[in-house]
Amino acid sequence: MNKWLLHRLAKPCLLTVLCIPLVYLVFSVFTDRLGANPAEALIRSTGDWTLRLLCLTLVISPLREASKWSGLARFRRMVGVSTFFYGLLHLLSYSWLDMGLDVQDIAADIVKRPFILVGFTAMLLLSALAATSFNVVIKAMGAKRWQMLHRSVYAIAVLATLHFFWMRAGKNDFTEVGVYAAILGILLGWRVRRYLRK
Repeated sequence: MNKWLLHRLAKPCLLTVLCIPLVYLVFSVFTDRLGANPAEALIRSTGDWTLRLLCLTLVISPLREASKWSGLARFRRMVGVSTFFYGLLHLLSYSWLDMGLDVQDIAADIVKRPFILVGFTAMLLLSALAATSFNVVIKAMGAKRWQMLHRSVYAIAVLATLHFFWMRAGKNDFTEVGVYAAILGILLGWRVRRYLRK
């Protein structure tokens, strides 16, 4: 398996797969396939893909350790940056389609609604991780500081899941939230177990 993971075409193939949701969303916009409320569908879809890719980012390390596929490590940055990209699309969709890019209204909404505040905080932290994902920044920060900052990805995952929970609370629909919470709980448990073993 490592042979395929280390192949020079592996990264382009992964990038193509990561772009599929975006291509589908753009196609849906131009073919009017987003339903009766396109704005809500776009906001929810980009949010869903942000959470999915965030879980995928967190799964890479335990999967690499369990499978001994060391080549998985080279994909973590690409998946992480893609998570930021879809999160940014989610934020822009909300800011533009829901709030009309009115900065004052957006700021008031962040203060007024806790689930927006939690989501916005997660996005700020995710932006910090994306901004420090380049080799030159890693070198300037030093490996130890960089690792400490990037451990906040677990805090981001908790905040993102809480954001999703509060959003679904109004509709009393917690099925998907439970799935993400279970995945996050397993991944956090793995991290704690690994820390205690060390």
